Amino acid sequence: MARKTAQDFHPEALQAFDKYVHGDISRRDFLSSVPKYALLGLTAEALLEALNPRFAEAKQVADDDPRIKATYVEYPSPHGNGRIRGYLVQPAKAAGKLPVVLVIHENPGLNPHIQDIARRLALDNFIAFAPDALFTLGGYPGDEDKARELFQKLDKEKTQADFLAAAQAIKILPQSNGKLGAVGFCYGGGIVNFLATRLPDLGAGVPFYGAQPAADQAAKIKAPLLIHYAGVDDRINAGWPAYEAALQKAGVNYEAHTYPGVQHGFNNDTTPRYDAATAKLAWDRTISFFNAYLRDS
Repeated sequence: MARKTAQDFHPEALQAFDKYVHGDISRRDFLSSVPKYALLGLTAEALLEALNPRFAEAKQVADDDPRIKATYVEYPSPHGNGRIRGYLVQPAKAAGKLPVVLVIHENPGLNPHIQDIARRLALDNFIAFAPDALFTLGGYPGDEDKARELFQKLDKEKTQADFLAAAQAIKILPQSNGKLGAVGFCYGGGIVNFLATRLPDLGAGVPFYGAQPAADQAAKIKAPLLIHYAGVDDRINAGWPAYEAALQKAGVNYEAHTYPGVQHGFNNDTTPRYDAATAKLAWDRTISFFNAYLRDS
């Protein structure tokens, strides 16, 4: 059976799914709201299943691909929050030191899709590190619903501190050239924006459809930013005009793209919200951006 795309679903069903995965409505509320938008012959439960991620089908780089080296590493959390664990991936053969890119997940945590993103970056000749914010609560549980439930229990400030610590830890890896980038998706996009306000030495930040910082925080940004938004994403896009004004006022070097007609999550190739052409364009721009700002000149 061919994988379904966003065009196979009623826009209202996609909007309800977006509210569900971001905790704005419960599973019960989602299931009760979508029957009239379901595809012919699909129950609400079947519709939800069709919208949920399919990790195996979308995997681009195998876990044991001989072109990469992948492992899990741990280090202490800076604020009494236990330990931090993440997925570290680098090229199996690298000539010289390489830039490091922090890969920040969506709200389910370090799921197989984000691990695949890290492996893709390694194939583009970067060292990638993807922390799991849920590690302090036992780690990504292998179930998206359970992961989102756990996510609601995180302490926001401690988790932000853990990401700051992760950024500093990987920047000084022996294999690093000392230049740090960050890319994140949805929740992770918001964390990239946050890191840019707190890390004056961030070499490049790429938030995909991420929540924006307040204007007084945006004024602190020193890093160049490449900002990706989905055209059909009122929830996130509502914050862009104020953020853009703050970036312009602060003289931040930024480039922003809003891709018309695509959904929040368009880069996530495990779900029907994925848009292949837009994802390729945004990802090509991301790799070019990191190459421009993170490679040794």
